[in-house]
Amino acid sequence: MTAGRRIPLAFVGGGRRSLIGGVHRAAAALSERFALKGGVFGTDPARERARAHALGLDERRIHADLPALFASERALPPGECIEAIAVLTPNHLHFEQVLGALRAGLHVICEKPFTVTAGQADELARVAVANDRLVCVAHTYTGYPMVRQMRALIAAGAIGTVQKIDARYYQGWINPALQDAGSRAAIWRLDPARSGPSCCYGDIGVHAFDLVEYTTGLRVQRVLADLRAMPGAGGLDIDGTTLLRTADGVPGVLRASQVATGEENSVGIAVYGSRGALKWSHDAPAQLIHLREDAPMRVFTPGHAFNEALGRGASQLPPGHPQGLVEAMANLYRGFADALDGDDGAHERFRGIEAGVRGMRFLEAVTESNRGGSVWTEIRE
Repeated sequence: MTAGRRIPLAFVGGGRRSLIGGVHRAAAALSERFALKGGVFGTDPARERARAHALGLDERRIHADLPALFASERALPPGECIEAIAVLTPNHLHFEQVLGALRAGLHVICEKPFTVTAGQADELARVAVANDRLVCVAHTYTGYPMVRQMRALIAAGAIGTVQKIDARYYQGWINPALQDAGSRAAIWRLDPARSGPSCCYGDIGVHAFDLVEYTTGLRVQRVLADLRAMPGAGGLDIDGTTLLRTADGVPGVLRASQVATGEENSVGIAVYGSRGALKWSHDAPAQLIHLREDAPMRVFTPGHAFNEALGRGASQLPPGHPQGLVEAMANLYRGFADALDGDDGAHERFRGIEAGVRGMRFLEAVTESNRGGSVWTEIRE
């Protein structure tokens, strides 16, 4: 890539009322590696033209659908047309939109869950390879400096052999829908036609699963799931506990809930080894707690030279300055741009298509285990 050039980027979804759209816009800008040029933000042309004006975009690059966007961009000179697209739509739209983008020759950043079935994820992986395109799946928490520090320390043997994994993701925002059918009908994640076969685990459980595999470097091989469904919501889960076993036989537990009353966005992971443990929580994301067998507890914080290279590289501010969700997402964008530049080491700095496929196979195994009466179920390789 030419020094200083920003990769032309488009969005599909992420319109005015989209929370995640704002996070992606800010992250792309903060990364200083991408430039938002246009997209398909919604279905109302007048509103989208106004949106383009508010974002300082050329209205001619705002379109009603993806085929129109692809055709218009192909007519632009090389270097000006979009090279990547961020897919920020509800789950059921991901497959066709990512597939169309890959076939149009674009690299893709996609929100999670990657698709609604493992078969769809497998097909997208095949098409990405066939078209020599890269995909980033937006597992944002892997962009936090202390999550990356955790991965590096475990890989370096700081806690010895991994013996136990405990991951959680707790929210409480679906609680009102338990008591009110009107509230329930307004939540698209409780509609199987749009959410797919899982609500809670598809929305947040898959984040916890990705944290397990990212931080430990281990592959989960089997799961035993006990899920609680929402009445009147097509059998979709709103809460669950899953036992894990890695390919090396390491046991773990993954807890996810969207009816954990009072919880806002409580993500955390603890990994216990033969010589110590590491614990990270989104409630205090700038702290990585290191429990040791032979010494007092240590607390790592971002921005210091004593952190591992992977953790240092994710710090955008000096020590003591808070970094949050946008900065973490920006780290994924930056790592993805490095990969597009041909940096062989960038795979640790963003979650690629394999993470998307693994997440869908995890969801497939979890739902199958629960349907079978909470039995041990293999994650398909």
